Amino acid sequence: MANRLWVWIDQDLCTGDAICTDHAPDVFTTLEDGIAYCTETDKEGRKIFNDPGGSNELALVPFHAEAEVVASAAECPGECIFIEFQGAPELGPPD
Repeated sequence: MANRLWVWIDQDLCTGDAICTDHAPDVFTTLEDGIAYCTETDKEGRKIFNDPGGSNELALVPFHAEAEVVASAAECPGECIFIEFQGAPELGPPD
């Protein structure tokens, strides 16, 4: 299984600076409320995860955008971007 990066935003912490959308517009968007949301694009189109404040809204990050998503999380003034690594053996329980 390949390592995959997933991301979610806690909208309660978002300051609306849109740094994330500058870095990774394929993964983040802002809506009319000025708050950032994660997006995911597949063959059916672009889905916006707009159920605020929960890790149940995990968006799969495309490989080409992983570095930008990590940079977004590091520079976010609201510290509201949460990254999860799935399939990374070093992050799983020891054997």
